[in-house]
Amino acid sequence: MASRFHYKSMRSHKWVANASFKPVTLRFIPQGWRRLHSVQRLGRRSLRYLLPLLFLMSLLTVLLGNSFTPATAQLPRQEIRGVWMTNNDFNTLRDRAKVQNATNQLRQLNFNTIYPVVWNSGYVMYPSAVAKRTGIQPFVLRGSDGHDILADITAQAHRQGLLVIPWFEFGFMAPPMSELMLNHPDWFTQKRDGSQTSLSAAGEVAWLNPFHPEVQKFITDLVLEIVTQYDVDGIQFDDHMSLPHEFGYDKYTVALYTQETKNNPPANPQDPAWVRWRADKITAFMVQLNQAVKAKKPGAIFSVSPNYYDFAYKFHLQDWLNWLRLNIVDELIVQVYRPNLQNFIAKISRPEIQEAQQKIPTGIGIMAGLRNNPVPIQQIKSQVRATQKRGLGVAFFYYESLWNYAPEPVTERQSAFQALFPASALRARI
Repeated sequence: MASRFHYKSMRSHKWVANASFKPVTLRFIPQGWRRLHSVQRLGRRSLRYLLPLLFLMSLLTVLLGNSFTPATAQLPRQEIRGVWMTNNDFNTLRDRAKVQNATNQLRQLNFNTIYPVVWNSGYVMYPSAVAKRTGIQPFVLRGSDGHDILADITAQAHRQGLLVIPWFEFGFMAPPMSELMLNHPDWFTQKRDGSQTSLSAAGEVAWLNPFHPEVQKFITDLVLEIVTQYDVDGIQFDDHMSLPHEFGYDKYTVALYTQETKNNPPANPQDPAWVRWRADKITAFMVQLNQAVKAKKPGAIFSVSPNYYDFAYKFHLQDWLNWLRLNIVDELIVQVYRPNLQNFIAKISRPEIQEAQQKIPTGIGIMAGLRNNPVPIQQIKSQVRATQKRGLGVAFFYYESLWNYAPEPVTERQSAFQALFPASALRARI
């Protein structure tokens, strides 16, 4: 997700309700029933021997029948009820009173997690020594009365029992004229034709080279700064902790690929081996990043909010299913921003989501609305009900659009969310 005071692109981003199960035939049962029909011809002495056998058969049948439950039903876990707070929420984030009102309201509506933005458009949203020594000026350093925005929202949310998981929104992405690119041009990758930018939901952007050791150190230092200097509950990376498949033809990456494979990178950016090599490099970095976070804060939640898997891997080299299987993901929220309910259900019923919900808290990212494209509450309700039916949690993009940029009155929207989450589901802090 990306929000530089811009509008989120609708495009960028198991339990199957109608599943059918074939009846299982237990071949010994018909024979057992034939024996049962002959009981009347037996005396009490024979019946005494048959009853234990019949009881055993009945017990076995019950046990076998109970075993045919959907393998994808989510194990009992803390349900995600979250909301992203973006740059579009700046007027709330910078004001202590508005933050207090927001956290109070979210708690009353039985939300349990806030994802405040901390890295956006090449800038940090908190006082950062790492950014300063890298030559980046803070984009939003202080709140309206000079306070630390991240520290304030963390403290106020915790008082309401809400988790705070800062959101590393831009990942490897940065504007082409950002201080980061001007100061460190060698940190950025390029396409085969030499161009360095692509179009995204945030407009034209350049991409940090995820294979470059200095880039990896910069990202790691920022993340560790957040999890060690603030009382946060984890860190979240979304669909931009990745690289569009057209990139990776910079000098550093070409030399590395040639050294390791004895071949030049294929001209086709979607060559399967070339895709796999780059995806594996990103995975290796994510493993190292997870280890670094856990070493500093073992209980920190390493959260990932990607696009659905086929898109994420093929087009953005983001093999998050492998991350899941490597046990480096503590929480998964898959972005499914689709207005059509059937398309929405098809995406949230995918097998990789079913696999995830057997291991970790798993949710679905739902579009709550945009400034220029408000979402009706009926669409939100139907999508939330679909996720709940499948044992999945939810996170909404984004806070202001929950009820401020909406076609319905604020009270109607808030009443609808109250009905969706009638009972509290607080998540335990570790």
